[in-house]
Amino acid sequence: MFAAYAARIDRDQPLNGLELGERPEPEARPGWTTVTVKAASLNHHDLWSLRGVGLPEEKLPMILGCDAAGIDEDGNEVVLHSVIGQTGHGVGPNEPRSILTERYQGTFAERVTVPSWNVLPKPKELSFEEAACLPTAWLTAYRMLFTNAGVRPGDSVLVQGAGGGVATAAIALGKAAGLRVFATSRDEAKRKRAVELGAVEAYEPGARLPQRVDAVIETVGAATWSHSVKSLRPGGTLVISGATSGDRPSHAELTRIFFLELKVVGSTMGSKDELEDLLSFCAATGLRPVIDEVLPLDRAREGFEKMASGELFGKIVLKTS
Repeated sequence: MFAAYAARIDRDQPLNGLELGERPEPEARPGWTTVTVKAASLNHHDLWSLRGVGLPEEKLPMILGCDAAGIDEDGNEVVLHSVIGQTGHGVGPNEPRSILTERYQGTFAERVTVPSWNVLPKPKELSFEEAACLPTAWLTAYRMLFTNAGVRPGDSVLVQGAGGGVATAAIALGKAAGLRVFATSRDEAKRKRAVELGAVEAYEPGARLPQRVDAVIETVGAATWSHSVKSLRPGGTLVISGATSGDRPSHAELTRIFFLELKVVGSTMGSKDELEDLLSFCAATGLRPVIDEVLPLDRAREGFEKMASGELFGKIVLKTS
């Protein structure tokens, strides 16, 4: 079957390790389900895998891709939850939690096999392309906002780095949930898109906001950390799920954190129950993922290049047919 996979690890030039070509069909195993992939979306996790983060060389070659929607063995339209080992279903009770392609072949292929527990019904209201955007970036944003930040309708939120998958999801979800959303981006066009998506206003990074916010959604890391901390009201919450600009800020703002009793919460992915809630939320409200571009699987390299450059707004989706 045709697939996009990591053939080599290159920490400095990750796309040098990306190959497109034939790979073996997934093997059947007890407690697992094979899904015919209709659509799969790219995540920064795929780039980090090509750098060897979370993906050891002994696991190569590894088909990339964590998110997918498709058809299961019984003809049902399904979505895949990409956190493996969360319960032990299909993997054993002692296997640590991981994201699919850190241990098992992924979704950038015509077919993929996953634990049956990880297969959820796809709402009929969502297309395969839309559903394929939800299990990583949108689920991450959903958990950051509603589980770890604990915001409620009427609260205010700052989303750093508008344009990426998690950030655009947080803006759209926040707007749909009745939050007052502010956003930042270095790019003027992305700031305009963020406002169109639902932000009250979008600013250049580091700009002073009109008010201090209840929560900050942080995926950028070092470049925006100081601004994130300074933007919080006393007792506010900073939720971080990524550090694309690095994980060592020059100003950690420790004094401000303890003096204002701020909360810093780490967040990774989300649970199967949260994904079910997210799917229902989108189906019921009409909210849909922001898709930058849909490409055929054999043009996956173009998608990776666009994601690596940061020249996107929303998600890039790969179609298998």
